[in-house]
Amino acid sequence: MSLRLQLNLIITALMAGFAALLITLQIQNTRSSVHEEIVGSNAVAGQLLSRLTWIDEREGIAGVQGFLQTLGRIRANEVSLFSPNGALIYRSPPSTYKAGRYAPAWYARWMSEELPAKTIQLSSATVVLQADASRAVLDGWDGLQPVLGTVLAGFVLGNVLVFALVSRALVPLERLKAGLHQMALGAYQTRLPELKGREGRLMSQAFNRMAQAVADHHEAQQVAQAARQALSENRELAQWVHHRMEEERSAMARELHDELGQQITAIKSVGTSIARRAEGVDPKIQELAHWLVACADDIYASMHQLIARLSPPALNEFGLADALADLVDDWRLRQPEVQLSLKTAGDLSVLTSNHRHAAYRIAQEALNNAFKHAQARHIQLEATLQAAAGPTQAPVFKLRISDDGRGCPDPTPTQGHWGLKGMKERAQALGGRLELRDREPQGLTVLAEWEVA
Repeated sequence: MSLRLQLNLIITALMAGFAALLITLQIQNTRSSVHEEIVGSNAVAGQLLSRLTWIDEREGIAGVQGFLQTLGRIRANEVSLFSPNGALIYRSPPSTYKAGRYAPAWYARWMSEELPAKTIQLSSATVVLQADASRAVLDGWDGLQPVLGTVLAGFVLGNVLVFALVSRALVPLERLKAGLHQMALGAYQTRLPELKGREGRLMSQAFNRMAQAVADHHEAQQVAQAARQALSENRELAQWVHHRMEEERSAMARELHDELGQQITAIKSVGTSIARRAEGVDPKIQELAHWLVACADDIYASMHQLIARLSPPALNEFGLADALADLVDDWRLRQPEVQLSLKTAGDLSVLTSNHRHAAYRIAQEALNNAFKHAQARHIQLEATLQAAAGPTQAPVFKLRISDDGRGCPDPTPTQGHWGLKGMKERAQALGGRLELRDREPQGLTVLAEWEVA
């Protein structure tokens, strides 16, 4: 139901109630007037007919009849004369006032109460006086009809006027409704002109402010959506770049192992052969040959260390936990004076290749910083996969490297090193984050975490 119809119905109901009140007051006043007139007329007629006793004593029933015929009709009363045996001798003539017309029966029942007949007992006859309110009721009905017509005409005209005035008053709301409809359809640039009246002006100003706020919010949402799309594309690109980097690292490791390894083995074999042939012949050549074999062994050992750094064999074959264990053992061999501990929790085997490589490279870089730059004496490495939590109900992987070194390193990458920026990019490429937190009294904690889809 529209607001206009509701207001029209409310005002119509009020007008109908007022009209009903006027008609009720009119009926009540008419009813009181009719009652007073009938009671008064009946009392006067009763006093007048009380003389019939004197006439009956002197002239008998004929004199009484003659008096009544001479008297005629008494207003609002009907007089009947009966013989001693009950036969009707005389009845007063009908009223000539508005003869032949009567008020509706339902209206007559509302207007008058039938008064009991008065009986005057004479010696020779009986006179019955009966109140007759039909003329007074008819007067009331004739007076009520103009009132009803006036009230009905006023009711109709009032409703027409109210409908027009309400429609005019609701014009600002109609414009506001149209504006909201346009906004609902996505026309966020919709604005209302300044509407008439104080309330209309305030509504148009409030609507325009709201529309501007909605338009700004929608624009901000579009910008945010574009940013989210760009971020998602950047993450995909970063993951692809890191994936390609790992592939190149693996290819380089294979090339080093297959090609350079064979060359080093060949050099070592040649050196050994020269040393054998020079034995007892030329001590200087034999010494150079042994030095050549030793250099080949050193190059081979360095090559294997480089291969392990480029593509850890345990990472793809046995998983992240074993790869981190090998990484820790390698650092323990190189830095026995530093206390290095490893703790893993959760099923790390569910991590995908991208997750494993990112975690391993972050741990590798963080440990390298802790050993070479922070001069730490105690280092703890923790890798955990926590159960599903949060709105996405996805498991969360956390990597924590804590040390008691000199604190936060320089985040600016030096030439040939990714540093802190490279670790952050790896975490962000997986939709995660990397934080640096100072420890008390000294040291640093590197925390990387992301959801595992």
